[in-house]
Amino acid sequence: MGMYHNRPHVEDIRNMKKCGEKISMLYVTTLEEAAAADAAGIHMLSIEGRFFSTEMREAAGSCFVQVGLPYGGWGQFEGRHLATAEDYLRAAYHFTAMGGDCFYCAASYDIQKVLCSNHVPIVAHVGLIPSYITWTGWRAVGKTVGEAVKLWENVQRLEAIGCFGAELEVVPGRIGEWISKNTSVIMLGMGAGPGADAQYLFAEDVLGHGVNHKPRHGKVYRNFKAEFERLQSERIAAFKEFIDDVNSGAYPAPEHVVSIKDDEFDLFLKQVGR
Repeated sequence: MGMYHNRPHVEDIRNMKKCGEKISMLYVTTLEEAAAADAAGIHMLSIEGRFFSTEMREAAGSCFVQVGLPYGGWGQFEGRHLATAEDYLRAAYHFTAMGGDCFYCAASYDIQKVLCSNHVPIVAHVGLIPSYITWTGWRAVGKTVGEAVKLWENVQRLEAIGCFGAELEVVPGRIGEWISKNTSVIMLGMGAGPGADAQYLFAEDVLGHGVNHKPRHGKVYRNFKAEFERLQSERIAAFKEFIDDVNSGAYPAPEHVVSIKDDEFDLFLKQVGR
C-alpha cells in the first residue's frame, strides 16, 4: 500500500473550513469510481467498510477517505454486528491500518466519545439520518424552530465530545449555513444548501444510474443508466452469438486451436495403439 504523501490530513480539512474553501465529497462503491474521483480532484470520499480494501485505498490516491463503520443491521464487521464501543474501536483500528482517514459512526454519543477519546477522527450524522428513519420518516429536518434548535444542540454535543465532522442531511439552507459557521465540526452537507462546509453526493446520482429515489439535492451530470443498459444488451447479444458459434462449430476456428505436426500425431497414434 502506498503512503499517499499528497493526501490531506484532518488538519488540512479543518484549515479548508477555516479558509472558507469549498470541499467536494462523493460516496463511491467501486475501484473505478474511487480512481475517477482521485483523477478529477475530489477532496473527500465516503466508502462503506464493506467496500473498503487496500485496493480501494490505492485507487482513491490523494483523496481523504471517510470509511463507514457498519451500524446495527446495516452491515457486519468480522462476521458480527457492531454493538459495543470496543467493537467500533476494533473496526476503526482495522480500517485505519488499511488507510482510512476518518470514520463515519452513527452509534450513540457514548460510543462516539470513546472513539474520539482514542484519537479516532469521527464523522457523526445529524438531520435526516437513514439508519434512524423509522423515528422521523423521509423528510427534511429543521424547518421548525424546535427542530432547528435541537439540531444545533446535537451539533454542539458532537463538538463537545470531539467529533471531527458530521453529515448534515436535508436541512434548510439557512440553517445549514448558520450551523456550519458556528461550529468547528466539519459539516458535510447533503441537501443542506451552499453554506455547508462540503457538498456531498452519491456517485450513482452524479452518474445517473441510481436505483433509489433521486433526492431533491441530487444532480445528474451523466446518463450512465442508458450506457449500462446498452452494455448489458450488448453483453447478452455477444453471449448469444457465442452459443450460436459453439452449436454451429464456427467456434473454435483453426486460429483458436493449438496445432500438432502430422508426423508427431502419427507417432502418437502408433504409441497408443489406435
